[in-house]
Amino acid sequence: MIDNCIEIRVRYADTDQMKVAYYSQYLIWFECGRTELLREIGYPYSRLEAEGIILPVIEAWCQYHKPARYDEVLTVRTTLPNLPRVKLRLDYQIFRSEPHEMLARGYTVHAFLNSEGRPVRPPKAFLEILKSYFETN
Repeated sequence: MIDNCIEIRVRYADTDQMKVAYYSQYLIWFECGRTELLREIGYPYSRLEAEGIILPVIEAWCQYHKPARYDEVLTVRTTLPNLPRVKLRLDYQIFRSEPHEMLARGYTVHAFLNSEGRPVRPPKAFLEILKSYFETN
């Protein structure tokens, strides 16, 4: 398993009139976590794109437990539970930092596609990096 945590502060633009974060904002925070996980392992989106690979979301799910509010600091934990084959699944948990409470959890599933939009296998170098993380953890 590979995991990464980032902190995000809820901006005013992320909230409604009651200063509660919009439900769709959680999916954006998932994306922030996903981007940082890939960057941390040394294989950012930009490298995948340079290799002609795109990772569109083909499935997303989120369960909301408690609301995030304006100006709170959140922790987004992103986890890659398994090595991908033709799809990449990432799991997420969003916590309020103070007091420490889970606000939401969910996942996204991504397809590996080439520049023509056809399914392809993940790049070998990408899988090798992931394998090295799985072997050391």
